[in-house]
Amino acid sequence: MYDVAIFWDWIGFSVRWLHVITAMAWIGASFYFIALDLMLKPAPNMPEGASGEEWEVHGGGFYHTTKYMVAPAQMPEHLTWHKWQSYTTWLSGAALLMIVYWVGGELYLLDPTKAELALWQGIVISGGSLTIGWLAYDAMCKSKLSEKPTLLMLLLFVILVAMSWGYNQIFTGRAALLHLGAFTATIMTANVFFQIMPNQRIVVADLKAGRTPDAKYGKIAKVRSTHNNYLTLPVVFLMLSNHYPLSFGTEYAWIIASLIFLTGVTIRHYFNTMHKTGKGPHWTWAVTVLLMILIAWLSTVRTGDTWQEAEARALTPYEQKYASAAGFDDAYNAVISNCSMCHAREPAWGNMQWAPKGVYLETPSDVARHASAIYLQAGVSHAMPPPNAVQMDPEARATLIAWVREVRSGS
Repeated sequence: MYDVAIFWDWIGFSVRWLHVITAMAWIGASFYFIALDLMLKPAPNMPEGASGEEWEVHGGGFYHTTKYMVAPAQMPEHLTWHKWQSYTTWLSGAALLMIVYWVGGELYLLDPTKAELALWQGIVISGGSLTIGWLAYDAMCKSKLSEKPTLLMLLLFVILVAMSWGYNQIFTGRAALLHLGAFTATIMTANVFFQIMPNQRIVVADLKAGRTPDAKYGKIAKVRSTHNNYLTLPVVFLMLSNHYPLSFGTEYAWIIASLIFLTGVTIRHYFNTMHKTGKGPHWTWAVTVLLMILIAWLSTVRTGDTWQEAEARALTPYEQKYASAAGFDDAYNAVISNCSMCHAREPAWGNMQWAPKGVYLETPSDVARHASAIYLQAGVSHAMPPPNAVQMDPEARATLIAWVREVRSGS
């Protein structure tokens, strides 16, 4: 039974690998087409219906791209659809969320100091909340707000701030930021699946039938694609945030996440304007730097329970299972001796300000709660503690392995 932890860790690693690869492909294609669209220029002798062209050089060859505002006069024999990058990124991300935050929900998803929830309740909130943003956003885009793009973007930002705050009231800081990223990515993929691709299929069907396509379908697809372009950078930040406790280890994490969406707008505005006019507005970088300084300051505000509060807190059933095991005392002593100088609410190692990844290993409940991670990081593997910090002896590692295996063999 104890090897299940190893199995899930490798499954998680494999799915994360796939997720990163497909996300790179999707983001790369998105950035390229936005830049290409903005760089297109009118030219003499263009085909009928063409709105602009662009010459590019790459990999030893020249590329000549022409854009038709609605569609060419005839359907081309070969047509490349850019859709699977988006779909595979979302599907692999959803699978990774389930592996990390559902299967490992008692450790990574739920925060008993914020809300007393059963694991199944947290999973329902986790999965169900991802659809809320798309439904609200899609309804706004189909309303008269579509005629006011700036107001539409502001209302989307309000929704994102509200969800950021809401997630932070229920989940761990790490899970809250990750779910906000998944929430936003769901909107982006749904844009592709429910709007961009169907509208493009209508245009293709009209061409095949000999009809003149309606220009409105292309305009709708372009608006949704532009929204995706501005949301991309914040989503990447939120997906990386679980590696940096400075981003999620404070009660102001929801404000940090909200400000990141503003930096996404300023950065993309610079590059989009540069691609279109040849010169970007440099004031956007000053605003971005100021926002990042504010984010860095918010990240230093130390919050959360103290050692005494954590010591006094009642153990959850999951923690109790590991804390009551026969080998827990020896395992706890091994962790305190080898891990707690860094994984503390006030780390004693060097100039460290926060425990790595926000993981505390001080109290019995701390150690019991992170049993699986301890087993994988310091037992089965030698990833922790860093060899240049502490030389953990084989006997201590064997104690950790025996403790976790004892619990899981009896469960």
